[in-house]
Amino acid sequence: MTAASVVTEEQIRAALARVQDPEIRRPITEIGMVKSVAVDAAGAANVAIYLTVAGCPLKDKLRTDITAEVGALDGITSVAVEMDVMSQEQRQELQATLRGGRAEREIPFAKPGSLTRVFAVASGKGGVGKSSVTVNLAAAMAAKGLKVGIVDADIYGHSVPRMLGVTERPTQVQDMIMAPVAHDVRVISIGMFTPGNEPVVWRGPMLHRALQQFLADVYWGDLDVLLLDLPPGTGDVAISVAQLVPNAEILVVTTPQQAAAEVAERAGTIALQTRQRIAGVVENMSWIPCPHCDEKVEVFGSGGGQTVADALSRVTGTTVPLLGQIPIDLRLREGGDGGVPVVLAEPEAAASQVLCSVAEKLTVRSRGLVGMSLSVSPAGR
Repeated sequence: MTAASVVTEEQIRAALARVQDPEIRRPITEIGMVKSVAVDAAGAANVAIYLTVAGCPLKDKLRTDITAEVGALDGITSVAVEMDVMSQEQRQELQATLRGGRAEREIPFAKPGSLTRVFAVASGKGGVGKSSVTVNLAAAMAAKGLKVGIVDADIYGHSVPRMLGVTERPTQVQDMIMAPVAHDVRVISIGMFTPGNEPVVWRGPMLHRALQQFLADVYWGDLDVLLLDLPPGTGDVAISVAQLVPNAEILVVTTPQQAAAEVAERAGTIALQTRQRIAGVVENMSWIPCPHCDEKVEVFGSGGGQTVADALSRVTGTTVPLLGQIPIDLRLREGGDGGVPVVLAEPEAAASQVLCSVAEKLTVRSRGLVGMSLSVSPAGR
């Protein structure tokens, strides 16, 4: 081996800086996971790392990624990866690092300086496809390069994990929860904590506490967008969202028929009492293409989405837009059952194009200075 091909520990650590923890999504060198690094004259590298917990479900991926990055260095002949487990003190240090010095149980999205846009996806009644819309909007935003999270706040009717294909459970580091990631979307749901298909039988205070824990105790990282999939109606969870994240914007999902539109209008009108902004209205199941011609068949009638948008514009005194009309598409249902959102599986589908257009409209406003308090005072005369 020539002198030029001798690999140093510094080079190996630089390679390790390109390895991210699969759950935390930050380089393992930044979060205290590298225990030791060694390399001998023959180019055999030995890397020891700390796992956050003994039963880390993604330790094999860590081993694979470390081997790939270190093994790619010129002069490395073999890579051995040893795994240890963090002590309680180390986990406390990690938790402090991830919280960025914030107090425990503090909701980062509720802080005045938060740059994360929070959308509470609401509907007046069940069965309008609210969760499907939420999941596909999140996937479309993530595909654009945004950092996105979903809180499945529909405690009784949780369905987001299946729609995103999430099967693993969250990992806990001290009292901080590491949420699973699917399709580059970080997601948390009560369904990840209940055995099988067991129902959740809780009353108001428990619902509030669960939502608070999802918002405060989960490590979300630096999100651009957080979507909350609310239960239908205007009950406890909708009120808790307004209390816990008052800057959340409401996105109303309805279907075209007038009966559904009337109920959806009530879900949006809650913004008057909670003083939240309504981001817009999405009409789902708007039409289906005729199998024999190019005509649009309006199975559930028409005009419901525009009716809701107009009604909410009147009662709020602001313009509430109809952001999109999503057609009925078998692939949308198939994507939900299969765990791959249609915007990723079939991006050319008509439903996908409308959903991506809605995602674009919701995120077109730059994070920039939104929500930030500027220290600006009028110039003296």
